[in-house]
Amino acid sequence: MQLIPAIDLRGGRCVRLFQGNFAAETCYDVTPEGLYERFTALGAAWLHVVDLDGARDGAQAHLAVIDELARRGRLNLQVGGGLRARPTVERTLGCGVARIVIGSLAISDPDVVLAWLRKYGPEAVVLAFDVRLDAQGTPRIATHGWAEQSPVVLWDAVARFLKAGLKHVLCTDVDRDGLLAGPNFDLYIEAVRRFPGIEWQASGGVRDVADLWALADGGASAAVSGRALLEERFVPKELKPFLPAA
Repeated sequence: MQLIPAIDLRGGRCVRLFQGNFAAETCYDVTPEGLYERFTALGAAWLHVVDLDGARDGAQAHLAVIDELARRGRLNLQVGGGLRARPTVERTLGCGVARIVIGSLAISDPDVVLAWLRKYGPEAVVLAFDVRLDAQGTPRIATHGWAEQSPVVLWDAVARFLKAGLKHVLCTDVDRDGLLAGPNFDLYIEAVRRFPGIEWQASGGVRDVADLWALADGGASAAVSGRALLEERFVPKELKPFLPAA
C-alpha cells in the first residue's frame, strides 16, 4: 500500500473542509507548488489534487495550477473536481495528468463514464465514491461536492462499471473526512472483500502511521491523506514503507 498526499484547492488556496462542508474551511499558508515540492522530497510517487470549486460548481477553476504542477513532472497526478465534459477531460489528460478522478457524474450519467473508461483505459480513470452510512450502516453515495445525498449504494455503483474494466476506486467516508479520528476500517475491509480486483484508495480520517498499517492489513491499495500531512503529524521516517521514492 502507498500513501498518496492530497491537495484541495479552493479560490486558489490550499484548504481542508470539515466533513465536506464549504462553510467549515481551514486555509493553509502554503502554495500548491510548495506542497508539491514537500511531498516530492518526502518520497511520494502520486499526488491527489481536488478542485473543490469545480466539484461544487461543475466546471474546473484551477486549470493554471494543475498545468503548473503537471509541468514539474516528478509526481504522477490524479486530478478531480469539475470533470463533467469530454473536452475538459481531454484537456486535463493532455496536460500531463496521469489519472482523472470522476465523482458525481458516475452516478448522474454512468453511460458517459463507462464510455470514458473504455476510451481512456482503466489506468487513466479513478472513480471517486464519497459515502455516508445510513441508519443500517449501508454506504450510500454523496454527490456534487457532498452537498447532495443519493440513494445509490456504494456496492451497486462499483458493480455497474466492472464491465468496462474499472480498476481504481477512491472511497471517502464523508463523516470522517478532516476529523483526524481514524478511517472507517470496516468499510474498506468490506470493499476489498466484495471487489478484490479493485485497487481501493481509502480516504477520510487518516491520523497516524498506525492507521496506514491497519489500512494495508485490510487490503487497501492506497491511502489518501490531506490534513495529517499538511499539519505534519507524521514522523517522516515512519512513512518510508508507504512512499515508493523515500
